[in-house]
Amino acid sequence: MKIIKSVFTFSVVLLLISCLGFSKKEEVSKVPYKPSKETKVAYFASGCFWCVEAIFESVTGVEEAVSGYAGGFTKNPTYQSIGTGKTGHAEAVAVYYNPEKASFETLVTVFFGSHDPTTVNGQNPDYGTQYRSIAFYENDKEKAIIDNAISKLNKEVYNGKIATEVTKLTKFYEAEEYHQDFEKRNPNQSYVKAVSVPRLNKFKKKFPSLLKKEVH
Repeated sequence: MKIIKSVFTFSVVLLLISCLGFSKKEEVSKVPYKPSKETKVAYFASGCFWCVEAIFESVTGVEEAVSGYAGGFTKNPTYQSIGTGKTGHAEAVAVYYNPEKASFETLVTVFFGSHDPTTVNGQNPDYGTQYRSIAFYENDKEKAIIDNAISKLNKEVYNGKIATEVTKLTKFYEAEEYHQDFEKRNPNQSYVKAVSVPRLNKFKKKFPSLLKKEVH
């Protein structure tokens, strides 16, 4: 996204603009989210975090999704630094959820069902290590759930081609404030209209039973 969020076709390149072109002066403060004692957090990366955040926030039981960076080795990454592809980090999302309404298994289903896990280092139209597919885990139970999902999907759907990394979370860095709820706050932004909204609508059509009532 540092240069322009597409290398797919020349026409799409002209249509889409870099989210770095989104002025920080346009930032809008949001009410701080305060998770309850029962709230759990799961972490996923599958392309542009604007898209991923919007998808998870449409799911029943998800209280909040926060865009950020994870999976790398550089401390305190920024959007500009991860755009170089040299920090090791990927654009990721922290998903705050109520385990009584959404299980970790459900979130894994959402993750694999909302992107192409066979693509190495990217999701169309964004490519680079910062857009790679990663399912993070914090304990053995979560890792087993992810591994089982991959095994089943490789056998039944993807013919052993899943490229998703399964990585233990070490640190999640929250992204700059202007990235949070980007799709909701910028409905007319060109990338949002051309990529984020269609990706969300595709997910909603595929998993209507998982959606919050207000997003049907």
